[in-house]
Amino acid sequence: MAISVVFSSPNKIQALLNPSFGLVMMISLAILYFYLSRQKGLSLSDKVRPYITFSSLLLSLTTIVFYFQPLKNISLPQNLAFLKNPNFTPVGSQLDLAIFLGFGLILGLTQIWKRINTDKQWNNGTMKQSIFDSIFLILNLLALFLTVYSLLKPILSDSIRLNLILPPFRLSWFAALEVLKNPQTALFGIGLDNFSSIFIQVKDFAYNQSLLWQINSFNVSRSAVLQIFTETGILGLTAFGLLIFSVFRKIISYPLQPTPYNLSFLYLIICLFVFPPSLIIWFLFFIVISQIKSDSIRLNPIPSDLSDLLPIYIGTVVIFSLLIGASGYFLGRSYASEYYFKKSLDGVTNNNIKQVYDNQRQAIILNPYIERFRGNFAQTNLLIANNLAQKDPKKITEQDRQTITQAIQASISEGKTVVSLNPQKADGWQGLAVIYLNIINAAQGADVWTISAYQRAILADPQNPTYRVGLGGVYYSLKKYDDALRFFEQAISLKPDWPNANYNYAWANFQKQNYSQAVNALQNTLSLLNQKTNKADYKKVQKELEEFKKMLPKDGEIPVSAPEEKTQSNLNLPTPPATQISPKIELPKEASPEVK
Repeated sequence: MAISVVFSSPNKIQALLNPSFGLVMMISLAILYFYLSRQKGLSLSDKVRPYITFSSLLLSLTTIVFYFQPLKNISLPQNLAFLKNPNFTPVGSQLDLAIFLGFGLILGLTQIWKRINTDKQWNNGTMKQSIFDSIFLILNLLALFLTVYSLLKPILSDSIRLNLILPPFRLSWFAALEVLKNPQTALFGIGLDNFSSIFIQVKDFAYNQSLLWQINSFNVSRSAVLQIFTETGILGLTAFGLLIFSVFRKIISYPLQPTPYNLSFLYLIICLFVFPPSLIIWFLFFIVISQIKSDSIRLNPIPSDLSDLLPIYIGTVVIFSLLIGASGYFLGRSYASEYYFKKSLDGVTNNNIKQVYDNQRQAIILNPYIERFRGNFAQTNLLIANNLAQKDPKKITEQDRQTITQAIQASISEGKTVVSLNPQKADGWQGLAVIYLNIINAAQGADVWTISAYQRAILADPQNPTYRVGLGGVYYSLKKYDDALRFFEQAISLKPDWPNANYNYAWANFQKQNYSQAVNALQNTLSLLNQKTNKADYKKVQKELEEFKKMLPKDGEIPVSAPEEKTQSNLNLPTPPATQISPKIELPKEASPEVK
C-alpha cells in the first residue's frame, strides 16, 4: 500500500487519511493486530468477545429503538434532528451496521454451541449466562432483520436504493481489468483514494440507462478485494492473498482452537468479496486474525528470548516512538480540521455565512489537502460574491467591487486547487466549470474558461451526458446554437431517455429555426415523461409542442417569434447566471484553468 501511495496516488495526503482504505488506517489496524496477537494469559477470545458482545447488544438496542421513531413528534434542535431518522446508526452506514450485527450473531451462536458441547453439567451460573446469550441473540437477530429490511425496502418500489447505493459489480470488475493495460498500474495499482478516476473510464452506455446514472462516479469498488487489486495492483493483491493463506494454514494446523473466530473469519472473507471496503469490515478482520494468531501461539508457543538484543529493542522503541509521535501530530491536525469542517456545516444549518466561512478556512489551514474542504470553500466564496452582486448596480461601491473580485478570485483559486490535487477526477473540472459559469456575466474571459473546464471534464469522463448538457448550455447562453446542438445531440446519444437533454435539443433547434427538428425533439421529450409522476412537466411540454407546431412553415411563411414560457417545471433551459456586474471585473491570467 505504501508503494502504491508513493508511485500512483495523485493526492497522497488524502490517500493516507482515507477512512475506507487508507494507509494510516491500515497501519493502525496492523499495529493493533500485532499488539493483540502477542498478549499472554487468557485466550484472546475471552478478552475481546465481551466487548464485541456488548457493542453488538448496544447497537441492536439502538437500531430497534430508532426504527420505531420514539422522538418523531418531539421538537429537537437542528443539530439533533438526526435522532428522528429511523435509519440512524452510530457506526456509519446501515450496511456497516448489518455487517457488524451479522458478525455478532455468528459469535453468539457459536458461543452457545460451544457451551452446549463443553459444559456437561449446567449450574446456576451457566443457566444465567445461557439466558443472557439467548436474549442477546433475539435482540441481535431482530435488529439485523430491521436493518436488512431498511436496506432492501426501496427495491420494492422500483427506485434507487437510497440506503444501499453500491457501484455495479460488472464495472468494478472492468475497472480492475483496466489497470492491467499499463505496466505501472498493473504492478502498483492506480493509487489509494483514486478509484473514481478509473471508474469513469469504464462507464458505458448500459450504466447511463441504469438508475445510478446521475452518480458521476464511485470512490470505492463493489468488492473490497477488487478495490485492493485496482488501487494497489498485483503487489497489493499478492500481499493480501499471502495473509489469507497464512491464516487458513493456522486454522488447519490447529483444529482444536475455538471455532467462533474461525467461522467469523470465513464470514468476513465473504464480506470482503461481496461488499465495498469500510473501516468496520477491516477492524473486525484484523481483530479476528489477531485472535487466530494468538491462539495458535498459545497452543504451540515458539520459544524466544530477545532480552539479549538490547540495541534492536531500543532501536525499535525509538523508531516506533518517532512514528507514533509524528503520526499523532498529523492525525491530530486532521481530526481538528474535520471538527472545524463539521462546525461549518452547522453554520449552513444555522444560515450563518460567517460561521461557515471562518470554520471552512480554519479546516483548510489545518489540512489543505482534502478536496471536499477546498470545493466547499470555493462555493462559499462564490456565494459571497453572488450575494454582493445582487445589490442594485447603482449601489455597488468600489469597496463592494473589490470584495466581489477577491471572493471570485478565492473561489477560482480553491476550485483550481481541487483540480491540482487530483487532475484525473472529472468532478473537480466540473466544479471549476460551474464557478466560471456563475461569473460569466461578471468577469472578463469567464466564458472561454467555462468552456475549457467543461471540455476537460468531458475528456476525463467521456460517458457523462450531464457534462455535455452543461457545455451545450454554455453555448446556448452565448447564442452559439450550432455548438449547443452538437453537445445536446451527444448527450442524447449517451442517454436517449433523458427528457431534459431532448428538451434542450428541441429549443436549440427552435432558435436555429429548425422547426421540424424542434417539433420532433419535443415530441420525444413528451414521450419520455410520465403523465402521472411528471404532471407539471408533461403539461408544459404539451403546451409548448402545440406552439412549436404553429411555427412550422405554412404557405412560405416562416415565423420567428418563440412561445413564452409561463409554467414552472423541472425541465430547464440554460439561463444567465445571477451575478452580473458592469463593467465586468478583469481577473488576472492566473484565473484561467490552463494556468497552473
